[in-house]
Amino acid sequence: MARKVQSAVIDSRTARDKLKPRAKPYYVALVGKLHLGYRRRRKGKGAQGSWLTRQYLGMDGDGVGRYREEYIGLADDSLDADGDEIFNYDQACVIAMERRRDTNKQPGGPLTVAVALERYFDYLKNEGRAARDAPGRIAKHVPATLGATLVSELDTDVLRKWFAGIATPPPDVDDETVRRRRSTANRVLTIFRAALNLAFNEGKSGVNSNKAWRLVKPFKNVDAERTDILTVAQAQRLINAAEPDFRRLLQAALSTGARYSELTRLRVKHFNPDSGTLAILRSKSAKARDVFLTGEGAAFFERITAGRDGNELMLRKVDNTGWGDGDQTDPMEDAVKRAKIPRITFHGMRHTYCSLAIMAKTPPLVVAKNLGHKDTRMIEKHYGHLTDTHRKDEIQKGAPTFGFVADEKVVALAGSRRGK
Repeated sequence: MARKVQSAVIDSRTARDKLKPRAKPYYVALVGKLHLGYRRRRKGKGAQGSWLTRQYLGMDGDGVGRYREEYIGLADDSLDADGDEIFNYDQACVIAMERRRDTNKQPGGPLTVAVALERYFDYLKNEGRAARDAPGRIAKHVPATLGATLVSELDTDVLRKWFAGIATPPPDVDDETVRRRRSTANRVLTIFRAALNLAFNEGKSGVNSNKAWRLVKPFKNVDAERTDILTVAQAQRLINAAEPDFRRLLQAALSTGARYSELTRLRVKHFNPDSGTLAILRSKSAKARDVFLTGEGAAFFERITAGRDGNELMLRKVDNTGWGDGDQTDPMEDAVKRAKIPRITFHGMRHTYCSLAIMAKTPPLVVAKNLGHKDTRMIEKHYGHLTDTHRKDEIQKGAPTFGFVADEKVVALAGSRRGK
């Protein structure tokens, strides 16, 4: 049977320097029966330890446990890691995990977290769904050691520790910083779980349960209310300050609440002047929808589509080419500066559309459907405070009154109030 391994702290130069030199390696468990070993035979200036892997292979015919040990390279004890001959702790962990996977290279073999995430982003792309900043978030917050772990061997406690680490702020920070860190952790967890659930639902090799990541729960009440919105007057100033080609893109966004990627794919034929609707065929959720327009919005789209071929791109740049990824950033910043309004991104036009519609007492479900949400949960989550803002006005307009008349003869006695 496998021998019990006494774990040691070997993840930093400082920790390794405290260990007693010896021929027998110090081990730390990675996953399953795989361990990373560190060995240094002497101390002193210039002394370099080395990394090795140790994997339990099972019992032989005589009932003796079999192991495979392999040398990785030198540790970065006195010299900096170069990724070739000298490796830091994280690099050594990744190499150990990769060598373990080399024994399972057959098609349909065990799936690692990193590969599951890559497959998920490819899936989104093939489905016409924008991944937006998801790959960047994953690259920043999922360490190489976790990425190299087999999905089938993920551990809930390890995932909880990783998740908590994303949310842990530096000492002595304000509540808003804590909230933002927790919100970021939630977003990363959402992406992470979606990728692993895809592998689980597709029945990938070895992924027989989703329990490990399903039990990791997000933080509650950490999403901030949307504040990146413009007033009508500010939106008008922004439109007037924009270059003509970008102005049309802004007007389309403010008329529909559609995302930048949705607007840039529109064709002339997607506007229906008879029904006053705009067809969004490819959305973030991969579901088509019709956006119902105001009279002003319908007139705008009728004006920019009149006399044009139905297959033409509806919104184009001044050089007659389409708007690509990131093309909106510079003209947006220029227009904001010229308009002298608070800094806001192009995506803020979607928030502005939703906020102003809610404040104008448009039913939340109507707004949600125009934005492509299946229900009002996202609206209530991010814009519910706007409904509360108008509750006072509605109460004052509609709640009953009873014609109370002040009785001037009644005078409150000093100290007679409750609690005095």
